[in-house]
Amino acid sequence: MTPSDIEQLIADGIPGCRVQVSSDDNTHFEAVVVAQDFAGKRPLQRHQMVYKTLGSRMGGDIHALSITALTPEEQGSA
Repeated sequence: MTPSDIEQLIADGIPGCRVQVSSDDNTHFEAVVVAQDFAGKRPLQRHQMVYKTLGSRMGGDIHALSITALTPEEQGSA
């Protein structure tokens, strides 16, 4: 699984999001996901939304995923 594979899965599962995924070993990944759908949701809920897009790949092809999940407004003020 490559970062671009994961980016596509997340983008398909959270329409309209912007996503960037990086990895040094194609097993441990870091994702930054920016979506209006995150508005009003707690960090745990946001992470669950991202994990849902990856399904059974978590713990298999994807050993670890670090997630930064922001709304467009939060990204603009960061």
